[in-house]
Amino acid sequence: MAVDYTVIVVYLVGMLAMGWWGMRRAKSKSDFLVAGRRLGPAMYSGTMAAIVLGGASTIGGVGLGYQYGLSGAWMVFTIGLGLLALSVFFSARIARLKVYTVSEMLDLRYGGRAGVISGVVMWAYTLMLAVTSTIAYATIFDVLFDMNRTVAIVLGGSIVVAYSTLGGMWSITLTDMVQFVVKTIGVLLLLLPIAVVKAGGFSEMKAQLPTEYFDPLGIGGETIFTYVLIYTFGMLIGQDIWQRVFTARSDTTAKWGGTVAGTYCLVYALAGAVIGTAAKVLYPKLASADDAFATIVKDELPVGVRGLVLAAALAAVMSTSSGALIACATVANNDIWSRLRGAVTHKTDEVHDEVKGNRAFILIMGIAVICTAIALNNVVEALTVAYNLLVGGLLVPILGGLLWKRGTAQGALASVAVGGLAVIGLMAGYGILANEPVYYGLLSSLAAYVIVSLATPATDAAVLAAWRERLAGRASEPVSEPASGTVPAHQ
Repeated sequence: MAVDYTVIVVYLVGMLAMGWWGMRRAKSKSDFLVAGRRLGPAMYSGTMAAIVLGGASTIGGVGLGYQYGLSGAWMVFTIGLGLLALSVFFSARIARLKVYTVSEMLDLRYGGRAGVISGVVMWAYTLMLAVTSTIAYATIFDVLFDMNRTVAIVLGGSIVVAYSTLGGMWSITLTDMVQFVVKTIGVLLLLLPIAVVKAGGFSEMKAQLPTEYFDPLGIGGETIFTYVLIYTFGMLIGQDIWQRVFTARSDTTAKWGGTVAGTYCLVYALAGAVIGTAAKVLYPKLASADDAFATIVKDELPVGVRGLVLAAALAAVMSTSSGALIACATVANNDIWSRLRGAVTHKTDEVHDEVKGNRAFILIMGIAVICTAIALNNVVEALTVAYNLLVGGLLVPILGGLLWKRGTAQGALASVAVGGLAVIGLMAGYGILANEPVYYGLLSSLAAYVIVSLATPATDAAVLAAWRERLAGRASEPVSEPASGTVPAHQ
């Protein structure tokens, strides 16, 4: 195991070094939060694939393959479908808006009255996403070092908080690109073929397992439909995903780079399901399906390769965790704290170092994420609550704003409130893991949006005109303050 430990330690030290290097490039708010909006197709595709394919997609995807066979690919497959839909239909328009958060987009579209409420919902979602990703460190470090759960969470979480705080999106972009390469080599090029060979090949797998393990719809139609609602639609509106779209240097990069990343996700989904199916042949009586990934890595891979594949699992977790962390901090600072501070002090022209402020929020949110991860036990429930609130509360006003010009600020606020409250009430009645909360929450949000929008005056023509200018890419990005030096005139 000494070689495996060395691989992991080198990888973790490399992540911190990337964070330090990224700090030297983060000279303005735009650099720190969206990598200066300068990523080209190759780097954009790699980092987008890295953030959406986290621990749930890797460890959880293999676990679903172990439990259901090839149809276990559907969870990750719907993530890929969501990324493809976002890239093909919406990403070019989103990139041209030149904003930093989803709530800023809502303010632009509806006239500045939807941001705070939507910001609170988005903050809760990104916080829970970061928490659930951070908890996954416990599983990986337990396999590696037989480490205490709390120590594992603190160690893994601290590394992510450190490099994210140092360089913001530049550090996260550099580390995610490395993580994308490590995941590709570790999972697709090494673990997948080795697992299939160890299981005796596909013919032996078919002979050993029930036929439903090879049924594409074996996991169940209702489950697939729920995955589409939660993950495909969630990909369309999540702050963590949009913030990556904002890093593209052009709308063409956002569209085609995202399409490549989405296609990669579809391949990754199938790979995870095949690895899980092979693990079922090798270890038919595991206590938990989620142990399949760690077990096959620990028992079947040679020294050195094992370390690289475990590094790939760490890469998957870290990429999602860091992306969710910077999204959470961006929303907390730009959508919630800055608005509350302005409302209390009535100072709209106060000069401050925006990079320093955002860096402080990443540190504060990172500490909150680590503490919450230590205290929380049920990861699935936390993630379900986050996605239910996101889709039930924000999907309709966001897509409505992009697609329906008659939507109004009052309709958007009603949609967020009614959808969010419906989801919370239905989760209390049906149970957190039930399908009904997201079904009926989404329908109630849509009904509130349409009815209230039609019952209220149309959005001001000047607001819509400014919105169309931004969508067309004809409006310049507001100047942000550098990390040090002179401060440009306030916009």
